[in-house]
Amino acid sequence: MRVIEYKAFGDPAEVLVAGERPMPEPGPGEIRVRMTLSPIHNHDLWTIRGSYGVKPPLPAVGGTEAAGVVDALGAGVTNLSVGQRVMAAGLTDTWAEYFLMKAQRAIPLPDSVPDELGCQLIAMPISALMALDDLGVKPGEWLIQNAATGAVGKTIAMICQARGINVINVVRRDAGVGELEALGISNNVSTQDPGWMDKVKMFPGSDPILYAIDSVGAKESGQLMSLLGEGATLMSFGTMSGGNMEISSGDLIFKQAKVIGFWGAKRSGKTSPADYARMIGELITLASNGQLNLPVEEIYGLEDGAKAAAASMEPGRKGKVLIRG
Repeated sequence: MRVIEYKAFGDPAEVLVAGERPMPEPGPGEIRVRMTLSPIHNHDLWTIRGSYGVKPPLPAVGGTEAAGVVDALGAGVTNLSVGQRVMAAGLTDTWAEYFLMKAQRAIPLPDSVPDELGCQLIAMPISALMALDDLGVKPGEWLIQNAATGAVGKTIAMICQARGINVINVVRRDAGVGELEALGISNNVSTQDPGWMDKVKMFPGSDPILYAIDSVGAKESGQLMSLLGEGATLMSFGTMSGGNMEISSGDLIFKQAKVIGFWGAKRSGKTSPADYARMIGELITLASNGQLNLPVEEIYGLEDGAKAAAASMEPGRKGKVLIRG
């Protein structure tokens, strides 16, 4: 079967190549899935570079989330059937025509959710839900986030709107404001506007901004913190800038604010099956009724892994780059 693999860690646009592997056979409790679509996430790219929290043995096949069709059942699997549409995240080797996974981790994909949405409905959206739950933000309260045109940022904004949470979305490009508005997302500002911080203060009026999600780091961490009210919480979700957080000691001390970190892999390990099922149910409901829209930028075949990675790293994307099985 065809796969996208890498034999050395490095720039994904350079080390990803088309390869072939034997067709895998499911063991007890496993299923074989014929991959339909699989997204390229930032953590996939970090893994290929060798800079993520885990390093797979080489040569390795990329991909960690996918939608597909059950192709074969291992011994003891009774909860799924051949031909059933499923989705899953937290996997390995999904950039392939077929991949294996534990049957208990497969989530049935309803007809109301297309493959383009289902293939990216878990990893980033689940992290967004977990982040909001960890912050404890309630309906009517105010939250601010940067990197708002990213997959997580858009998902957080849509979930907040569905939950009645007020969210302010900070983007780096003026065009990003229109991009979010086209998705029905409001309260958007661009840091290209010299007065963007003053505009942010106008959104909540006299109400404080009590929560922030920072996916950039460096000086932008401090900018978010400066906009928060007393007793607020800033969550470090990512570090797109590659730099350390630059936060004023005065803001921390005099606002009695706090900074917490979020890592989806660690948080998932602490999540009970019942809570995970609740979050999946919420996401499927939002996706089915049109309240959660995850755009797709482009779709590439298994022979074009390097091109797909390069496209995924291009700034200004409006959606995910996907791999087609």
